[in-house]
Formats: sequence, C-alpha cells, structure tokens
Amino acid sequence: MIYLGTSGFSYNDWVGPFYPAAMPKREWLLYYAREFNACEINSTFYALLKPSTLEAMAKKTGEGFLFAIKANQQMTHERRGNEDVFTAFRQVLTPLMERGKLGCVLAQFPYSFRLNRQNRDYLEAFKERVGDLPIVIEFRNAGWLRKEVFDWLRRNELGFCCVDEPQLPNLLPPIAETTSGIAYVRFHGRNKDKWWDHQYAYERYDYSYSAEEIEEWLPKIHRLDQIAEKTFVFANNHFKGKRVDTIRLLRKMLESQYPAQELARLNPLLYNDA
Repeated sequence: MIYLGTSGFSYNDWVGPFYPAAMPKREWLLYYAREFNACEINSTFYALLKPSTLEAMAKKTGEGFLFAIKANQQMTHERRGNEDVFTAFRQVLTPLMERGKLGCVLAQFPYSFRLNRQNRDYLEAFKERVGDLPIVIEFRNAGWLRKEVFDWLRRNELGFCCVDEPQLPNLLPPIAETTSGIAYVRFHGRNKDKWWDHQYAYERYDYSYSAEEIEEWLPKIHRLDQIAEKTFVFANNHFKGKRVDTIRLLRKMLESQYPAQELARLNPLLYNDA
C-alpha cells in the first residue's frame, strides 16, 4: 500500500496555491484529505498536541487515511531526562491508535547525532520507551549508512527513512532501503545553497522538483512497495505549497505505471471505483 502526502497541511502561504481563499482553517484538513491519503504531522516536534486535537483531526479524514507523527524534540534532540515526555507522547497518540489512523512515528535525529556507542544505546532506549509503536528513524548524518546499522534496525523492527536532499558532504544520498514493514521517503528539496546558509528555516526547503528529478525515484518507490507492508512518501519542500506540486507530480507518474485496478493503492478515496 502506498501512502502519499505532505509534511504538514496547515500553512497560511498555501492559501491560493492550494486552499481556496475563502476556505476557513477548520476545513483545511477536510479539503486536504480529499486528495491525499496520508499526512505527516510535524508540529508535535515543537510541542505535544492535546489528544482532543488529534481526535478532531482523525474525524476529518476518511477511512484508510493515516497520519505519521513526528517525535518531540525532547525525544530526539535533547535526549536527557525525557522519560516523562515519552509517556506523554504515547498518551497524545491514543485517539489515532484507537481509530486505526496511526501510520507510524517519525523520529528525526539531528546532523550532530553521529554513529557511536552512546547514540546506539540511546536508540535502544528510545525503542524501549515507545513500546509497540511503529517507529521510523531519520538520520541526518551519512555516517549511519552501514550494513551493520541496517541489520541492527531490522533486528529491532525500526524503519529507515529514505531522503531526497542536497548532495552535500556527510548528508544522506538518495538510497532506497527498508528495514521494517514500513518504508518511508521524504523529499526535502535540493536547495544546496540554502541548506546550511540561511536566515530563516523555510529557505532550506524552498525548492521545486522537476519531472526528471521525481522520475529518479519511481523504480525506488516500486521496489520499496514490493517489500514493505506500507510505503509512505511525503514532500517537505513546503514553501508556498511546493510540496503539494511535488506529490501531485509523483502521483501522476505512478498512475501512468500502475494498472487501473491498482490505483486504489495510491489513494482509495479517489480510486475506489477503479
């Protein structure tokens, strides 16, 4: 099953490029879920949401729609004295788990999180604290790209996040690898000039993909889909709704390769009569 969506959905600069100008914010997710079958929620990285907020979000999406929830920064970036945060994080996700709408948790670690024994031990502690939640790990430092690391992720049923990002020293190359029942791909954009040198964080992700660049991922996504139970693909090049254009283009290319009876794999809400 392939799930396509964007990293977040609630952005004021999407009004016009994606959301109709007169549409109230409370209807944004309803509108979004008509076109996509998954959404990555990043706001939980900065602050935990109320369970009631996720309950309301779940109600606005149709059957088969899944959420990927980003782990809080205290869980991935601070990493000390954070046991209570794990407990609170699990409680926040209860509405999604009860409704069968939790796709997975994305744990994005910083570039400074390098491969060493201390950090390997922390990943083991992370796995233990989240319990049976499905987890995908996003490394930002290419030092983790070793066979023994992939083997360790598989033994611990931890997913690996594939990324498309600028090809700069020590950043991850665009490899397609899956280490659990969940395959995961994030399109960050290839704005190498602003990746490290920017005034505002959004500048890093200000990038428009060409059809040729998206096409590079088609065989990789097909391969991941053949191996994994669920394959999530999210666009994170968010400035002025560019991530919407990325996923629309990717979906169009996938549609051209899938037979009609399999289009429901891309979005059951759109293609359930195929």
